[in-house]
Amino acid sequence: MSGMTSAAGSGAVLAQLIAQGVGGGADLSTLRAIAEEAGELGATRALTRLGLADAGASRDVADLRELLRAWRDAKRSAWKSVAGWLCALLLAVLAVKLGFGEWVP
Repeated sequence: MSGMTSAAGSGAVLAQLIAQGVGGGADLSTLRAIAEEAGELGATRALTRLGLADAGASRDVADLRELLRAWRDAKRSAWKSVAGWLCALLLAVLAVKLGFGEWVP
């Protein structure tokens, strides 16, 4: 099951529970506040389990994103260099094959 399907399913269950609470006499704003607090608690627990609940976590994530961006840029640059060298090699081989070998250093 994908994350979107799971989130949609959770929303439907939450809506059903709120409707049951309203039907049982609970105030709608109270039920929404409970749901919001439950969401905050769940998010905090998830971040804690991931080790991202401390004050420096946002900077750590930003650093990791920057490192990942630099890695992707370096990888892209390396592939461009490899492609350039392959083109140069191909042209040199082609020049030799066509009899222009003395032009190749």
